[in-house]
Amino acid sequence: MPGHNQTIISEFLLLGLPIPPEYQHLFYALFLAMYLTTVLGNFIIIIIIRLDSHLHTPMYLFLSNLSFSDLCFSSVTMPKLLQNMQSQVPSIPYADCLTQMYFFLFFADLESFLLVAMAYDRYVAICFPLHYTSIMSPKLCVILVVLSWMLTTSHAMLHTLLLTRLSFCENNVIPHFFCDLSALLKLACSDIHINELVVLFIGGLVVILPFLLIIVSYARIISSILKVPSSRGIHKVFSTCGSHLSVVSLFYGTIIGLYLCPSANNSTLKDTVMSMMYTVVTPMLNPFIYSLRNRDMKGALKRVLQKKAIF
Repeated sequence: MPGHNQTIISEFLLLGLPIPPEYQHLFYALFLAMYLTTVLGNFIIIIIIRLDSHLHTPMYLFLSNLSFSDLCFSSVTMPKLLQNMQSQVPSIPYADCLTQMYFFLFFADLESFLLVAMAYDRYVAICFPLHYTSIMSPKLCVILVVLSWMLTTSHAMLHTLLLTRLSFCENNVIPHFFCDLSALLKLACSDIHINELVVLFIGGLVVILPFLLIIVSYARIISSILKVPSSRGIHKVFSTCGSHLSVVSLFYGTIIGLYLCPSANNSTLKDTVMSMMYTVVTPMLNPFIYSLRNRDMKGALKRVLQKKAIF
């Protein structure tokens, strides 16, 4: 609890989603199904990558980290949302709210950095196939993963510590389904200039820069393939790049729209729906996009199941 006397608020009320009462059960079932799909899909990917030695490659090291990140990312908001849909008074204690915000930022950033590592890995594999093993050495892969974790820890910590400086007076209603940084800043009754500057400046580095790096690496991949055209190769790459890019655009598009270009007449409904897109939909789609359409992954699943059958 901050030492300020002004912080009278000990808990916040999460308004949740603007769902009419008669549809509550339907949406509850839908969100529960989406959450279970996310957890199960990402969990299966982690297990298969661990069990199958063929998948102990850079791409799958990043993918298993991404799956872990997705699993945690949706677990930061979804269980609380489901619990609140069942309870009459959807409150969250001050400390829990800050904790939720910290982990939310943490796993959102981690996702961002891992997507960059994966795009770089694909770029090296397709543009420099002969040098792939020497460039993507185990050492470099470990450095990229560790660096991602370290950067996200410091970024999430910075926002959380800056938020503890603020005091909240009488309004404690968060018009959202989780403790979102921008929603909390709107409630603060002390000066939030520093917080807003940090959101714009560091947010730009953590969101815009990775997004641009991914776009550049895919542009290089596409141009290198078009130089040596073979219809099968082109089809294969566009089908993988296309699906990766669709996840990337969904994830970054909604985040950039929400945090870095907030409109003056920010409608809460629009914000909530956009947040749903990258907190619930993206982590659920990733397992399908990165693995179900992937031959190695299918082969590994078969091998793992056959081993089990033999035992």
